[in-house]
Amino acid sequence: MADDSAEGTADRPGVPATPRARVRSAALWGLVGGFAFLVLAQGYLLVIGGLPVGYVGLFVLAGGIAVASGGIAYAVEHRLHAKRRT
Repeated sequence: MADDSAEGTADRPGVPATPRARVRSAALWGLVGGFAFLVLAQGYLLVIGGLPVGYVGLFVLAGGIAVASGGIAYAVEHRLHAKRRT
């Protein structure tokens, strides 16, 4: 039987993530949140029309959403991982 440790680096469920992995995961979730907001705003502009803020305002809002979603992901990820819901 082959050694399974060489196939991947995934931890067992319930094992706490390292701080570096948590930061990387939260940063990626922040990027997903920011880009999702920009995609939705672009869709709104294409379908409906103008927005009350300009493009600079959209990027500022996207940055705020990215920071907020990354912070929320960092704060709750260890709880979800401990309950095996990730």
